[in-house]
Amino acid sequence: MNKNKSHMDSELNGKAKSLYLDNNATTPLEPDVINAITSALSKAWGNPSSSHSEGVEAKTVIQESRQNVAEMLGAKSSDVIFTSGGTEGNNMILHTGVKYFHSERGLSHGGLTDKEHLPHFITSNLEHDAVKLVLEHFAEEGIAGVTFVPASPKTGHVMVDDVIAAIRPSTCMISVMLANNETGIIQPVKEIFERVRQINASRKPMPKILLHTDAAQAIGKISVNVQDLGTDYLTVVGHKFYGPRIGVIYVRDLGSGKEAPLHPMFYGGGQERHYRPGTENTAMIAGLGRAAKLVTENIDKYTRHMEKVRDYLEEKLKMEFGEDVCFNGKFDKSQRIPNTCNVSFLTVDCSGFLVLSMCKQVQASIGAACHSQSRPSPILLALGIEETVAKRAIRLSVGRETTQEDIDCAVNDLKQALDGIKNDKS
Repeated sequence: MNKNKSHMDSELNGKAKSLYLDNNATTPLEPDVINAITSALSKAWGNPSSSHSEGVEAKTVIQESRQNVAEMLGAKSSDVIFTSGGTEGNNMILHTGVKYFHSERGLSHGGLTDKEHLPHFITSNLEHDAVKLVLEHFAEEGIAGVTFVPASPKTGHVMVDDVIAAIRPSTCMISVMLANNETGIIQPVKEIFERVRQINASRKPMPKILLHTDAAQAIGKISVNVQDLGTDYLTVVGHKFYGPRIGVIYVRDLGSGKEAPLHPMFYGGGQERHYRPGTENTAMIAGLGRAAKLVTENIDKYTRHMEKVRDYLEEKLKMEFGEDVCFNGKFDKSQRIPNTCNVSFLTVDCSGFLVLSMCKQVQASIGAACHSQSRPSPILLALGIEETVAKRAIRLSVGRETTQEDIDCAVNDLKQALDGIKNDKS
């Protein structure tokens, strides 16, 4: 098992040890993953497209990793394509939706209005920028129409009926994340997709609606099975589950022509069956495969541990701060991934960013790592959380090796930071 970043002891340079509680931003590499990468760098350095022994060794490593990822997802290895990461994967899938619409349009889109001659996407207002900004670009450029279904402030997730109500004759794809990266709330993806599949069965002659979920924040924290979800596409991000910074997309029955199409964004060599050309990054793929295998073997243990520590964190915060702590995105009727706690401290009027900057040990974030530090999270605002509360938000995300002792130290560090800010203001 990996030694958690919270145990990075920096006493040699006179600093207190860091307490890493930002595992939704990225995770450290597991030692087994590092070993897999190192081994591939030294033993599988050949070009996987070459027919000699060095090339065959590299290709074998890639195929083993592909199988490991497939087993983690409950998929076939032929449905797995390696990418550079989640952003590329989401872009490829969403652009495929546009091309799919236009390829099917001449066959079955007679009688549509001018507006409906554009492909239509449905998504939530909680998505990561790798989905949100792509679809906003489509709308701004007149490439597609987009409906951003608002999440319910009573549940923190989109409502199934609201998504279904947004369907139009021109709807080509629905993309809803599996778990939110800031609140940890699990979206009703399975229930949405079940309903859409029923609609697809009677949608002829209109083409079916394709289904995509970005599972970046769910994998490695809860069990994720593509058959259970009923999805056509799923996005995987390695560095969210102790693997390297590359990714995977799952495509149902890829290449069969029966289920879900995939259109490449790049053109070049024939790697990844021409869907994602470019000489493969064998070592990182080996690391991702090993990370996937660890998830398959240990997911129940990982889930139980993180939930126990996260719940302990929230209990300690409540004990220490009482009514002056607000848990954002914690709803009685909604499920969360087991490691995420989004919290605002109401004791002083200051941003979450300022609180973290005053901490001596806690390493965390105020939301998505790629978002601005200067304004409240749009995700929290979308859930109806008051701006004065949202601006104070801190996202604490525990990991596989976070201990209750770490939590005790983290809560104390947060208290000292808040006390220091309060004293400065008085």
